[in-house]
Amino acid sequence: MVAGTRFSVPFPQKDVAIKSYAENFKGMLSFIKVGDDGHMSIAFQILLPAFDYDLAHSGKGKSHGWTFFTTYNTEQSHTLMEVNASQNDKDFIAAVNWKKAEEYLAQGKGKEFPAPHFVNRYDDRTHMGTSTEVKTVKVLTPEDCPGLVYFLPTPKSPHGVDVDPTGEYIVGNGKLSADLTVHSFTNMLSAIEAKAFETTIEGVPVLQYDKVVGGVVTKPGLGPLHTEFDNQGNAYTTFFISSEVVKWKVGTQEVLDRAPTYYSVGHLMIPGGDSRKPQGKYMVALNKITKDRYLPTGPEMNHSAQLYDISGDKMKLLLDFPTIGEPHYGQGISADRIVPKSKKFFPIEENEHPYRALGEKQTKVERSGNTVHVYMTSIRSHFSPDNIEGIRVGDEVLVHLTNLEQDFDVPHGLAIQGARNAELLVMPGQTETLRWVPQREGVFPFYCTDFCSALHQEMQGYIRVSPAGSNTPLKWSLGEEEAL
Repeated sequence: MVAGTRFSVPFPQKDVAIKSYAENFKGMLSFIKVGDDGHMSIAFQILLPAFDYDLAHSGKGKSHGWTFFTTYNTEQSHTLMEVNASQNDKDFIAAVNWKKAEEYLAQGKGKEFPAPHFVNRYDDRTHMGTSTEVKTVKVLTPEDCPGLVYFLPTPKSPHGVDVDPTGEYIVGNGKLSADLTVHSFTNMLSAIEAKAFETTIEGVPVLQYDKVVGGVVTKPGLGPLHTEFDNQGNAYTTFFISSEVVKWKVGTQEVLDRAPTYYSVGHLMIPGGDSRKPQGKYMVALNKITKDRYLPTGPEMNHSAQLYDISGDKMKLLLDFPTIGEPHYGQGISADRIVPKSKKFFPIEENEHPYRALGEKQTKVERSGNTVHVYMTSIRSHFSPDNIEGIRVGDEVLVHLTNLEQDFDVPHGLAIQGARNAELLVMPGQTETLRWVPQREGVFPFYCTDFCSALHQEMQGYIRVSPAGSNTPLKWSLGEEEAL
C-alpha cells in the first residue's frame, strides 16, 4: 500500500517562515507493507522535493515493481495556489521503483528518522484493540539511491494516474490540460537506459517528455480527472468541466463514445477496473454537483451517481440515484467473489475477551474500589441483567456486552442515557465495552440501538445511580430474581 504527501512540510518539522517553503519543506512517499497475517506497518518512506503528491497506482504485468504518483505544485507555491500552483505547463508523475527500494533497504541505505506513530490492531478472538507506539521510520533519499525515482513530465496539474491492465500505459489526467497524456512504460525504460534526462531535481532525473509519451488523446473533453478500463482494451475517462465520461481505445487513443453525466463527474468505477482482469460489464459515474437534481433540503445537497452498461459499443444509462455526501472514489467487485469469504458472525466458543459472558448464567456485576465491571449479554429481545443498582456518582462503569446471537445480521447496540461517548454496536458472538462515568444521581435507562426484532423497543433496562459514598447495595437482576 502507498500514500503520498498531499502537503509538503518542513523537514524535520520546525518553526520556520512559511516563505522559506522552497528551502525547508519536503514531500514524502510512504510504502506500507501488509504481512502474511494481514497486519500493516510502514516499510519505508522516500524523501522528495516539496511538491504536492496526489494519487497513485502501482504497475502490473510488465510494470510490476513500480508505483506511479501524480504531483502538482512543482512551482513550490505556498499561497493562492489556485493561481500560483498552475503556472507550469507540465508537472510530473513520479515513477518509483519499489523493488529497487527493497534492494537499497537490504544494503542498509535506509536512514532511521524520528517519526512517532501508533499501530492499531484488532484481535478477532479477544475482540480488543491494541495501540503500539513506533518511534522511527526508515527513509530513503534519491541522492543516495540512484534509479529509485524518476519524474515523467505530464500536463497540467495531473490528478489521477491510472495504469492499463497490460501495465504498458500510464494515463496522466491533467486537470488543466486540453489533452489526455498516455505514457508508455516501455518508452520510460528506454529513456532511463539512454539517460534521456531534461534535468535532475534533488537527485531525481526528469525524463524527456517526448521520449516517454506513448500517445495523446486529443481534445477529448474538459477537465480530465480519472480513468478506468474494461476487458476489451478500452479506457473510460471522466471530465469534470464538460460533465461526461469519454470512452477511448488504449493504444490508438481514438475516442469511441461519450456519455453525459449530471453533473461534474469526478471518480468512476468499473468492477476490477484497476486490476489486470477487469470484469468490464458496468460502470458507475460518481458525480460531484447536483444543482437542480433533487429537492433542495440543504444545507448539504444530495449528490448523484449513475450506473451504465458498458458491455456494448455504446454506454447505456441504466440507473440514476442519489448519494449522501460527495461520492469520492469507489471499488467494485462481483458479489460471488465476496459472499463465500464474508464473516457472518464470531463463533461464541472462540470468544477470548477477558470480560466475556458466554451465557446469561455468567452475567454479573463486580466492584473494585470506584471501578465497576458489568458482565452483560444481549439476545433477542432483552439484556441480562436489565436492572442494576448500587452504582455511585463518579464510578467508572465498564459495561462489557456480549452478543449471544449466532445468526447472520443480528447485531445489538447499547446506549446509556447520560453517557458521554458513542453507543456500542456489537456483532453476533462479539464482546465490546462501553465506559460510563455517571455525573449525577438518578435512574438512567439503557437500550438497544440497532433493530433486532419486533420487540426491539422492549429491549431496554435501568441503572440506578446513588450519591457518591452511599451504601446502596450492589445488585442486578433479570425478571424478578436479584443477585447481590
